[in-house]
Amino acid sequence: MSEQEPLRSVLATDCGSTTTKAILIELVDGEYRLRVRGEAPTTVEAPYEDVTRGVLNAVREVEELSGRRLVREGRILRPQRGEEGVDAYVSTSSAGGGLQVMVVGLVRSMTAESAERAALGAGAIVMDVLALDDGRRDFDRIERMRELRPDMILISGGVDGGEVRKVVEMAELVAAANPRARLGAEYELPVIFAGNEDARDPVRQALERSAQLTVVENLRPTMERENLAPARGEIQELFLQHVMAQAPGYPMLMGWTDAEIMPTPAAVGSLIEAIAAREGINVLGVDIGGATTDVFSVFQGTFNRTVSANLGMSYSISNVLAEAGLDNVLRWVAAHPDPRRLGNDIRNKMIRPTTIPQTLYDLTIEHAAAREALRLAFEQHKMLATELKGVQRQRDIADAFGAAGAETLVDMMALDLIVGSGGVLSHAPRRSQAALMMIDAFEPEGITRLAVDSIFMMPQLGVLSTINEQAATEVFYRDCLIPLGTCIAPAGRARAGRPCVRVTMHPPGGEPVEVVGGEMALLPLGEGGTARVRVEPARGFDAGAGRGRALETEVSGGVVGLIVDARGRPLQLPGDDDERVDAIRRWHGALAVYPQAADREAEVAAQ
Repeated sequence: MSEQEPLRSVLATDCGSTTTKAILIELVDGEYRLRVRGEAPTTVEAPYEDVTRGVLNAVREVEELSGRRLVREGRILRPQRGEEGVDAYVSTSSAGGGLQVMVVGLVRSMTAESAERAALGAGAIVMDVLALDDGRRDFDRIERMRELRPDMILISGGVDGGEVRKVVEMAELVAAANPRARLGAEYELPVIFAGNEDARDPVRQALERSAQLTVVENLRPTMERENLAPARGEIQELFLQHVMAQAPGYPMLMGWTDAEIMPTPAAVGSLIEAIAAREGINVLGVDIGGATTDVFSVFQGTFNRTVSANLGMSYSISNVLAEAGLDNVLRWVAAHPDPRRLGNDIRNKMIRPTTIPQTLYDLTIEHAAAREALRLAFEQHKMLATELKGVQRQRDIADAFGAAGAETLVDMMALDLIVGSGGVLSHAPRRSQAALMMIDAFEPEGITRLAVDSIFMMPQLGVLSTINEQAATEVFYRDCLIPLGTCIAPAGRARAGRPCVRVTMHPPGGEPVEVVGGEMALLPLGEGGTARVRVEPARGFDAGAGRGRALETEVSGGVVGLIVDARGRPLQLPGDDDERVDAIRRWHGALAVYPQAADREAEVAAQ
């Protein structure tokens, strides 16, 4: 069809580590809308070892639901003819562990940090960061490279015109290690050099026999400036052309698509940036998957993304238990479960990653683990989210030496919107469950809107935006983003039963609602509704206007409503176990998180 004609239909897939999701988008009365969605287990591993099988299985479910033929002879039909086929097919992928990169630099807090940001921004998982000042011996670094077997290595070091000898020494370490690629037995490992331009020729000589070397512009041309765009672009290009070409079934999948296959995190990040730019707000987004949890933020126009490579809800759920600790997972359960049983339940999820909770008790355990995965991933994000403007940024020299590096851009009082995505949030049986998981994990302060990806399609819409921004935007706001409501959470230390906040809403009620410390309340304000509220925090609490100062603002409703969280910040659960259980049950009841008496059923099941 000609370039002037609009796309009549688009098929988009996301090949996740556990599940492959497919969506069908159609042009209806001049507007793009989601038609149906299908999913199937991902088939990148044995015994299938062909990602296209999972894709076709998910697409066949879309066929059955839509009553429209999309596949013939094992291929996706394009372009659309009558009621058969689609005009475009796009895909994202994090199957097989996603894009895994090792970073090598000179100084951990300078060039190595810049390289890490470039890799994260390209949608990669950073497996490790090697630097001259990392305290490891050369032998240890060589062993580490051989052990991890990354998809590619990014080398940085030295400003232009600066250090050469030590940069070359690091390249020689990579050559000595001669690490094998994770995929492809005879595949030559891609190495990107993004360091001092004066070191390019000796680096080429060091690596020419042991790796497939690509040279790009210096990540750190001067001490005061980062230039991340060339390295990020090359990482994604090599991922598509070389790394994915070695993965089972990907060469065929790449031949089907009408746009380059994007790493799932990069696609989600592009949508988070688009939301912040479109509305002019500060946004925090999270994508919690089976193997990893990605956190995205835009504060003051600055985008940051981090990935927690071993915090997920299936393949990595045992690592969540190990990093958070059993007590931290247990504290979110409104029961007194046997610790040994809880640990076994979580490990069984790792062994059988495609299983879903079968009882209310199982569901509460999964939600407890999700809170800890989100919390840990967010803590990591706050440590790495520093000033970064787009793909290039100016940094003060003090930042490079760590004098101001501890300051994070993440300001929860200034945060306007939290967007949750991923199976445990998007598929939560009740939207209030997703809302409470995000509130507990991120602890928003002041006035914050909450939203969730309705059926986990942000990755597909992110890659779709590269070929049709109108279609991606219209489907995102009409069918993807589900407003949960607004959270009012005064910051300050809350004491049980003591005054915390008074909220008066106009319309519809007008009567003030008092919420005391340690409690939560839900005020009715439906999806599409807005209301003017007056928030009067008690002395010592800040709702956004200062300690003890009232504010008036307009809030948006949602499928959950207006949530008043008077538990204080930082959030602290009661130390006594019985009091903790009672408090959680009150919070669950206030927000109608689980069916009535579900917590007591969970208590019985936990015995």
